[in-house]
Amino acid sequence: MALTKSFKDLVQSRVARDPDFAAALLREGIDTMLAGDVDTGKAILRDYIKATVGFEKLGEATATPPKSLIRMFGPRGNPQARNLFGVIGYLQRRAGIELHVAPNPS
Repeated sequence: MALTKSFKDLVQSRVARDPDFAAALLREGIDTMLAGDVDTGKAILRDYIKATVGFEKLGEATATPPKSLIRMFGPRGNPQARNLFGVIGYLQRRAGIELHVAPNPS
């Protein structure tokens, strides 16, 4: 019988060993939210947070209780813009990347 890993375990191990993948995951989560698929974007960011900084440290860095962050990025979470942008700003700084919105070349 073949042993398998859960998808989340695979993502976490890949993020840990591949900084380019981690940056792409962060970018994809934010891009997905900006494209209007907020639920999928939150799920991607939740996986990114779990695989990198964790909710405890993120809570300390953003002065937000970890349980509030977990709810915010959960399936029924409805983050306020101030909290969401605070988290995204911290994640970008921590990853050493800066994302910008640009027009789509049509």
